[in-house]
Amino acid sequence: MESHVKPINLAKLLSSFDTPWDPKIIAELNGQQVKLVKLEGEFVWHAHANADELFLVLTGLLEMQYRDHTVTVREGELVVVPRGVEHCPRAGVETHVLLFEPAGTLNTGDAGGDRTVADPELIQGAR
Repeated sequence: MESHVKPINLAKLLSSFDTPWDPKIIAELNGQQVKLVKLEGEFVWHAHANADELFLVLTGLLEMQYRDHTVTVREGELVVVPRGVEHCPRAGVETHVLLFEPAGTLNTGDAGGDRTVADPELIQGAR
């Protein structure tokens, strides 16, 4: 099995899709999923009762809004949103983010709605 392990080229996978707010699974490990997503504009306010989420900014600038403050996350920085904390990601320019969260975590959490991606696509070439 080890002989089949290959590096994952994030830039190549990011170039394979254009849709914002549409996370793509690129790897799975220990019940967690690693996802790539392009952000632009403002998302929806939501929380994840049973899941922490890690957002690593690859390019662009992420503003993670909380009800009482906003955290600016620049390229090469990450933020962990603790489970149960209401938040709303915002990106003024197209921003590429690597997400790390438990498998099955809905992107819209408890908010639901038309931006929910119930079954994120596994990008070809990610494995």
